[in-house]
Amino acid sequence: MIVRIMGEGQVRLADSHLTELNKLDDELLQEMEKGDGPGFHHTLGALLAKVRELGDPLPDDSLEPSELILPSADATLEEVRDLLSDDGLIPG
Repeated sequence: MIVRIMGEGQVRLADSHLTELNKLDDELLQEMEKGDGPGFHHTLGALLAKVRELGDPLPDDSLEPSELILPSADATLEEVRDLLSDDGLIPG
């Protein structure tokens, strides 16, 4: 799966990592529902760090279609709400 982090680039991520990422995504959703800004930013940072850790960066000149688009680390609660589906940021 190709994942784009807005403002950073793309990584190739094995589907086997989705379960681990979904745990952070669920936590992020709970924090958004509570309006917990500090918790939201902490968990978003942890989610993006995990994607960077587990993914293999694609070259900057690569233009692969992204199957998943994640917000940048400085995204606001409102910006992330606009990106959400019923499953959160991570499908599944």
